[in-house]
Amino acid sequence: MGNEASTLGDMYSYGILLLEMFTGKKPTDNMFDDNLSLRNFAKMALPEQVASVFDPTLFHEREKGEAASSVENAQIQSFASSHQINECLISILKVGIACSEEVPRDRMSIIDVITQFRQIRNTLLELQVDYVEMSSSVGA
Repeated sequence: MGNEASTLGDMYSYGILLLEMFTGKKPTDNMFDDNLSLRNFAKMALPEQVASVFDPTLFHEREKGEAASSVENAQIQSFASSHQINECLISILKVGIACSEEVPRDRMSIIDVITQFRQIRNTLLELQVDYVEMSSSVGA
């Protein structure tokens, strides 16, 4: 933004990079103009429309794996785990949005980013352990 380089500028770039990675969109895409930016696109989707802004290729492998699963394993998928995954996706978008705040002093710190991502990772690892445990009990 015309100022000297700083870690606050790095956080802005990090936030935009996160939004690019998870939405599959670039800030320079034709859909973005003076009224709509990548950040605003993601922010407007929270929390109800979060699935609509995520890059569908992120879920491609999961869907292929689910299609190959047995009927029993498909029944194991619970609403609770889907809800938790959705909450993790919302949290990821929120980090990207918070890191890319317009005012530098309002941006999320890297310590807070790390804390948030550790919580997301732990939630996803717990879901994986629960799924493996439930799958093995069904197959027993």
